[in-house]
Amino acid sequence: MSGTQGAPERAVLIKGGSIISMDTDLGEMESADILIRDGVIVEVANSIDAQDSEVIDASGMIVTPGFVDTHRHLWEGIIRNALPDGTLKDYFETVNHRFGPAYEAEDVYAATLVSALGALNAGVTTVLDWAHCQNSPAHTEASIAALTESGIRAVFAFGFPTAEDRGHRYPIDLLRLRREVFSSDDQLLTLALATLSPEHAPDDVVKESWRVAREASARITVHAAMEGFGQPNQIERFGREGLLGPDVTLVHCPTLTPTEWRIAADTGTTVSISTPIELQMGHGEPPIQRAIDVGLTPSLSVDVETSMPGDFFTQMRATFVQQRGAAFAKLYAGGEAPKLLGVRDVLRFATTGGAAANGLAHKVGSIAKGKEGDIVLLRPQINTIPINDLAGAVVLGMDVSNVDTVLVAGRVMKREGRLVGVDLDAVKQRVYQARDRVYARADIKCECAKHLG
Repeated sequence: MSGTQGAPERAVLIKGGSIISMDTDLGEMESADILIRDGVIVEVANSIDAQDSEVIDASGMIVTPGFVDTHRHLWEGIIRNALPDGTLKDYFETVNHRFGPAYEAEDVYAATLVSALGALNAGVTTVLDWAHCQNSPAHTEASIAALTESGIRAVFAFGFPTAEDRGHRYPIDLLRLRREVFSSDDQLLTLALATLSPEHAPDDVVKESWRVAREASARITVHAAMEGFGQPNQIERFGREGLLGPDVTLVHCPTLTPTEWRIAADTGTTVSISTPIELQMGHGEPPIQRAIDVGLTPSLSVDVETSMPGDFFTQMRATFVQQRGAAFAKLYAGGEAPKLLGVRDVLRFATTGGAAANGLAHKVGSIAKGKEGDIVLLRPQINTIPINDLAGAVVLGMDVSNVDTVLVAGRVMKREGRLVGVDLDAVKQRVYQARDRVYARADIKCECAKHLG
């Protein structure tokens, strides 16, 4: 972010951390400093003297870029773990068709806020909010207000409604949002369109929404190729018609054909993969290997907290294990096994891969001069000591308890293990009240312990 004219320059100096920069030139640094001025990294060096700076002592900690989530339905924050055993079919029936219509704007606000704060707490500094509970303009305003209050960097992917006749204006309201709320891309919130898939919706409806997205200069994010859902080969058709490209992210993709994968690679289309959810809920085999085989760097996403946690340690480990397990299975069956993923590959998916898929590679995803100061400090605890490999400890050993400090554009969002400036009791009260309202309107029994509220 550029500084406000006339405002004093903010400076933060992160000192003495073991840095995994994800920058091809800087690589990993055993002990180094990072200087951030007005939200932008201006220097990374072994030792920096900046006496006008707020100093953050990172000695003994691992410093990484913030994790970048490319597809999460934040409006589901108040129905976390509501479908612990659910399948994809259960999700459509329960979440989209029963919970979604029961949401009022204040419920979207509470859910989006708690999910965004949970992401920050876990070191996820950027998230694409696939907001497909836009039942009215008030719901849209609530989504944006919650993202703004949380302080997270977000791509607001304006989505379709889950309830009819509520005054929603999808997709055309994207043009108003671009004009009134997202007129500049030099801010923490940027704009995208969460669109219906050509595999599930009428051709004219999908193409009109994509036209509106491009008129608004907004990225397009679309669910694609899930096992047993929709007409096959529609992504291929869209590709041949020139509709794919670097501004499009395909989400999930387990049943894309080899031809569709090649078209995606040739057009610069990005992909977002939610490995744990796809395995658990039955989307199909997560296509990590197929993306790699055509030269694509996949990005990772939490997708739904109705069935999985909102941290990226879970995402990285699941992806690491899934690819290697599939490779070994192929080898043991007598086939030629692909190259095994390493922990640094998976960390790249979670950072630079996500930044590219969110259209933010020029701002985030790595620690380097000129990038914005989205940074996570990870403190080794009893679960990871002694540290013998930096990336190995992050990807295979750590969890949310290790997230000590989180910065977004140089602003400290979490310090010494606690979110900064957040009234957790007030958030908790708002979340439980919204949860109770939505369950009641949806006429769904909450399998919860009342005393935990």
